[in-house]
Amino acid sequence: MLFSVLTLLVGQVLAVPSPLSIKVGQASPQAYASTSDLRYKLSAVAAPVSGTGNPGGTSTWSLSIDDTQAGYKQKVSGFGGSVTDATVTVVNALPADKRSQLLRQLVTSDGANFALLRHSIAASDLSGPPAYTYDDSNGNADPNMNNFNLGDRGTAMAKLLAELKGIRSDLTIFGSPWSAPGWMKLNRVLTGNANNNWLDSQYYKQYAQYFVKYLQAYAGLGIKVDAITIQNEPLNNQGGGHVTMYQTADEAAKVTHDYIGPALRAAGLNTQIWAYDHNTDQPSYPQTVLNGAGEFVQATAWHCYAGNLDWTVLTNFHNANPGKSQYMTECWTSPQTSWYQSSKNTVGPLQNWAEGSLMWTLGTWTEAADGTFGPYIQGGCATCRGLFVVDKNAGTYEFTVDYYMLAQFSKFIPKGATILSGTGSYSYDGYAGIQSVASKNPDGSRTVVIENTFGNDVYLTLSTASGQKWSGNLMANSVTTWILP
Repeated sequence: MLFSVLTLLVGQVLAVPSPLSIKVGQASPQAYASTSDLRYKLSAVAAPVSGTGNPGGTSTWSLSIDDTQAGYKQKVSGFGGSVTDATVTVVNALPADKRSQLLRQLVTSDGANFALLRHSIAASDLSGPPAYTYDDSNGNADPNMNNFNLGDRGTAMAKLLAELKGIRSDLTIFGSPWSAPGWMKLNRVLTGNANNNWLDSQYYKQYAQYFVKYLQAYAGLGIKVDAITIQNEPLNNQGGGHVTMYQTADEAAKVTHDYIGPALRAAGLNTQIWAYDHNTDQPSYPQTVLNGAGEFVQATAWHCYAGNLDWTVLTNFHNANPGKSQYMTECWTSPQTSWYQSSKNTVGPLQNWAEGSLMWTLGTWTEAADGTFGPYIQGGCATCRGLFVVDKNAGTYEFTVDYYMLAQFSKFIPKGATILSGTGSYSYDGYAGIQSVASKNPDGSRTVVIENTFGNDVYLTLSTASGQKWSGNLMANSVTTWILP
């Protein structure tokens, strides 16, 4: 692995923040950076120079990328966050002008240019109480699904997603449920009991129709959902107020192959199914689903919460299943997480064949006096903070450090870009180091995103397989994006 020994010297800032102005396809290189202290926020900085440059006394590092066809890897679907009930609530609390401005900043080049969004199918832990599904039926069995209804919150969710897709027509949206309706489960309750907290097999058919009816209801409100996962975190089984449902890999394979996949096709829906939606420490789970229901499954979804997180699991999974896509679909952000939470859990998946990365969650309230955000359900994630936060009393919003670090990827790696193979990324114990990923973009330009988690500036030299060298400064504790012609 290529990496230089660093001398821990404090480097110099090369430019002050300036307004962002990207000229697509221009012949000269550009650079933009965000720093952990948010002095720089997608700010234009000194562009890399052709050749090796002059590092002076600054620590040095070397990276290489293969920008020839031999180095082409996966195509990018996009980046973004999860639209939860909390997100809908805080967005709709904004004055009309601020709300409109925010939505454009989320999904256009006015801001982060997010192209991939996940949404919660009914209640998640980031819903205000009470927990609900689209067919609660007052707890009574509803085998004919006569009581299916999106309700006020489901309708508000669908309308917001439709509005976002109206702003950006190529937005990819997928949905994930936290539980089936309580009456479909052996314990007959939505929350409060972890015992027998899984599907009753007599309701597999209704479980499949639940997805069909949800997709049709959303389409009726103007939003075509592109993909679903059939259960968020199927190995997470909790009592209390948290909305969960346990599902084994064998059951997931069976209900996908025998019920959900055929039901979607019978209804004329081309909605994709993405397997798993949980941590990287159990890759046998999605493999079991693909083995048993691969004809109906197009992708695997991964979360970032494994105790010994290793994104190379995705490369191994790709090698075993080269025709299937992969996504990093959930990673929480909070004042309790590092400044590089969103960048670390984007660059790692991209290096290992993921086609996109999403944070949990898109929006919340600002921090309350007790350190919580929300809205959240009892037992849910009270300290999860959105990529943006809304001050209800002031009628304003602001973006968090996690938004800016994720936007260093989403704003400059467009949908349809091709990830390139590369070498030289390395992190020491404690995650101090340099991590990078590069893309070849549809307009012919190249994007290189570099995460510097050292507390000092680093002078980087990048070599390309096409025969070029570029070099420039990376500020301490920053994510920097180079756009090369």
